[in-house]
Amino acid sequence: MTLKIKSGYRLNVAMIVFNKDNKVLFCKRRNTENWQFPQGGVDEDENIETAMFRELNEEVGLEKNNVEITAVSKNLIYYDIPKNIRSRVLGGKFKGQAQKYFLLKLISGDIDLNKENTPEFDQYSWVPFWFPLNQVVDFKKEAYRSALIDFRNQVSK
Repeated sequence: MTLKIKSGYRLNVAMIVFNKDNKVLFCKRRNTENWQFPQGGVDEDENIETAMFRELNEEVGLEKNNVEITAVSKNLIYYDIPKNIRSRVLGGKFKGQAQKYFLLKLISGDIDLNKENTPEFDQYSWVPFWFPLNQVVDFKKEAYRSALIDFRNQVSK
């Protein structure tokens, strides 16, 4: 699948993982007070689904057989990174991210935030479906709203 991305944006995958209680996985970025869904960049020439499973494993320790893909966002969902922090985020090379969201049902396995030498997250919580919308940093709010609206009928609240 070849995705047409607006100029200046980095292709990214984001995962909304939900458990048997229909709570979603929300993670706290290491050394910050910022919470978010697991997400990560897609390498050049990397299949988008392969990137999603790679990032899922790197960030929260889940393997392909731990989850089931329930839904995928119809369109890319964009957000802009504020100019004052762009140099710290993605090395300042991009003005924002173009995200393909995946809704994943947790089938088995445990969250492990320490798969990598420098983990991205230091805490996680299972929260109600709409909860992240009011907790995520402002510049990601509309992206989260779009993704949650896209997936609202696949998860019982």
